[in-house]
Amino acid sequence: MAKKQRLTTSQRKDLRKKEDEYLENLNKKIEEYDPNTSKTILFKDLPLSPPTLKGLNGAAFLKLTDIQRESIPISLKGYDVLGSAKTGSGKTLAFLIPILEKLYREKWTEFDGLGALVISPTRELAMQIYEVLLKIGTYTSLSAGLVIGGKDVKFESERLSKINILIGTPGRILQHLDQAIALNTSNLQMLVLDEADRCLDMGFKKTLDAIVSNLPASRQTLLFSATQSQSLGDLARLSLTDYKTVGTMDPSKDKTDEGAATPKTLEQSYVETELADKLDILYSFIKSHLKHKMIVFLSSSKQVHFVYETFRKLQPGISLMHLHGRQKQKARTETLDKFSRAQQVCLFATDVVARGIDFPSVDWVIQVDCPEDADTYIHRVGRAARYGKKGKSLIMLTPQECEPFLKRLASKKIKLGKLTIKQAKKKSIKPQLQSLLFKDPELKYLGQKAFISYVRSIYIQKDKEVFNFESLATEAFANSLGLPGAPKIKIKGMKAIDRAKELKNTPRQLLALQQANDEGEIVKDKTKAVRTKYDKMFERKNQTILSEHYLNITQSQAAADEDEDFMTVKRQDHQLNEEELPALTVPTSNRGQKKALSKKASLSTKGNATKLVFDDDGEAHPVYELEGEEDFQKKGSAEAQKKDFLSKESDVMAEVDTGDKQVAKEKRQEKKRKRLELMRREMEMSLEEEEASSGEDVANAYVGTGNLSDDMEDEEEGNNTRKRARFSTATEETTHESDAGILELEEPETLEDLESLTSRLIQN
Repeated sequence: MAKKQRLTTSQRKDLRKKEDEYLENLNKKIEEYDPNTSKTILFKDLPLSPPTLKGLNGAAFLKLTDIQRESIPISLKGYDVLGSAKTGSGKTLAFLIPILEKLYREKWTEFDGLGALVISPTRELAMQIYEVLLKIGTYTSLSAGLVIGGKDVKFESERLSKINILIGTPGRILQHLDQAIALNTSNLQMLVLDEADRCLDMGFKKTLDAIVSNLPASRQTLLFSATQSQSLGDLARLSLTDYKTVGTMDPSKDKTDEGAATPKTLEQSYVETELADKLDILYSFIKSHLKHKMIVFLSSSKQVHFVYETFRKLQPGISLMHLHGRQKQKARTETLDKFSRAQQVCLFATDVVARGIDFPSVDWVIQVDCPEDADTYIHRVGRAARYGKKGKSLIMLTPQECEPFLKRLASKKIKLGKLTIKQAKKKSIKPQLQSLLFKDPELKYLGQKAFISYVRSIYIQKDKEVFNFESLATEAFANSLGLPGAPKIKIKGMKAIDRAKELKNTPRQLLALQQANDEGEIVKDKTKAVRTKYDKMFERKNQTILSEHYLNITQSQAAADEDEDFMTVKRQDHQLNEEELPALTVPTSNRGQKKALSKKASLSTKGNATKLVFDDDGEAHPVYELEGEEDFQKKGSAEAQKKDFLSKESDVMAEVDTGDKQVAKEKRQEKKRKRLELMRREMEMSLEEEEASSGEDVANAYVGTGNLSDDMEDEEEGNNTRKRARFSTATEETTHESDAGILELEEPETLEDLESLTSRLIQN
């Protein structure tokens, strides 16, 4: 491969001159471009750079949407933008394209540091923005990074120094601003807030204020959302004074349906039902829509967990998934990927996926619990009917919520059609839930937590006209979850609830640092007992099914301990009398200090340390104690005691020696028996082989003497005279010798009989 030729100085100057001329012409086109007069339809008609246009074509982004047509030219001119548009209208490209163009025209490199910062309220939305940026920014020389909770902080901080575009959630961005040295925002050109109304609310207020305080005031700021907040206080926090308002939510729009926040292709409807019938309707709906892709929204993560686990056991016939903020980041990412690729699936989720997430081909959006306001409703239903596609939505409203909430939607120009449920298709699952919770204590615990979380969510709602806490049918709702009764709930004050919301959105490390700064130290009282999660669980009498059993066990055990006091403390005088203690003096000489600090030197004057043992009464005694002289004389003279001791020890040794000899004898006999048995088996095998080879009659076969040692001696001496031994079966106690040379002997029973037989045969 041929090497690329180096450019000369004049050639480099010509290239830089051409680039400057191109950028100058591009800036002129941007200034001259008027979105009101020009009817631009395609991205290539906009004054964009070649790398950006190439990336858009490669990602199949060709046509402009309304929000893109209105906002991109204004953003390119350097104005601050407050943009609002319907869900699924392409707001992500409306701020990513100006970022790429801004840094391209500024000739941004990796050495210039951070040029653009994009803040998203949720991790899933930040990941989606990052993926879109990778697609359209493929042909640029800019670098991008994603920082979200649940990832390795050290891994992220090591790469921040070379990142030009940073995308992340507020908590993790603030953490890097406080801890990462490589993150420098002094040269920031653009700040983007996606779903700006969520980023500006009370949950992220302090976090966002801390981030903005570290950014230069000369930056360009873009705010985008489907439901935009135009509060002067919120805009002043971001230093937005001279800004342009663009999008379909512009107040200048007429009062027709064109100003509605939801897409025209979305078919919206509602069902008026009692709170206790919601799960029955949901299960019946899922059973009748098994060939669809749907998202079911609930108000809390505990409800999502409970409904997911119970419906999995009921097996409605469709793939089920769940997603909420308490899951690990890896599980959340995998669920998003699986749900995006699936075609027939039901996802139970909280509002963590209600904003900005682009799920392809969602057929239905079901809202089991009423959202807190109309804006949340708009974001939820926006997961369907995206980019002009058709979709449907269904919301379940109680009779107390129905009329006031429909008024809230009507103020946003949103009209819903009423649906009636056919009783023939409605199926009650209350008996099945009661059976499941009776068999599985964990499901019962989840049901109690789901009940409590829903009741608390109603209590903390600000719109009391829609959410009437006093009218809740708690007993009926508890029965619908399969619980035998409504658990008792301890409701905290509103200040404590607001504090809990604030802590929920604050990173844990920042909380630890704040606590350390406020108190001066993280832990002051070391004697404070450490309470584990199990201790907290057992203390919740009304929220856990295990607490009553646990308390019964502990109380009965405590009573048993009081009744059966089988251990007593004998020593109780542990108090020290300071007057009896020796006075402590500080040595002044070097020798005295060395002796006091050295363990070896301090023991030199006190003698060797002695080991003590304690008797049954708790008295300490040395290991070896000397007997008194008087006690010794009472036992007799020294010589008599010596002889007595030696005689006793001699008897013990003799007894032990006898036992050892008997054991040794048994071992020798056993060893000899095994050796003779082995030789006998070898001889029998050799005889069988000879009989098989000779073919002689069995009656004339050589039997042997019955003693292996005699047979072996006969073979060694070469004696061909074979002796025969016949064992008599009669019970004769004597041995008879016949004249024919045949010995009639008693059958040997023990090893001694065998030895005697052997010796007699040898003599004969």
